[in-house]
Parts: sequence; C-alpha cells; structure tokens
Amino acid sequence: MKTNLTDKHNLLLKWVLKGLKYFLLALVGFAIAYIISICFGRADIGIKILLLSANLIWRLGIILFCLIVIAIIIESLR
Repeated sequence: MKTNLTDKHNLLLKWVLKGLKYFLLALVGFAIAYIISICFGRADIGIKILLLSANLIWRLGIILFCLIVIAIIIESLR
C-alpha cells in the first residue's frame, strides 16, 4: 500500500528533537543524582550540583524552546 506521505523532515527539526531528547535525559540524570545524594546523606553535594547547573539548564531550555519554535514555523511553511 503506497501513501503520498514522505519522511523529508527539516534537518533543524531532527537536530532539535535529538537535542531535546538528550536535554531531558540530562534532567533525569540530575534528578537521579540528587535523589541518590540525599539517600546517602550528602544533600550538600546535590545542592551544589543543582546550583552550578541551574543557570546552564535554564539557558539551554530557552535555546531549545526557541529552536523548536523556529523548526515548527519552517516546517509549517513547507
């Protein structure tokens, strides 16, 4: 059965989705590291990691969001 659908997505869309996947995996990794540090009684390490990476995570999240919006606009214009 043939369909007229093609899988020619924008290269930016593919990169953004891959970046979003790794961004979410990194967030899950930070959450697991924080929970493990609390379980071992070393919450200070988890708090330091969170404080050092919070600024970076916030900026990467905004950049990924903007790239997603640009990729969606480009894809809808096709």
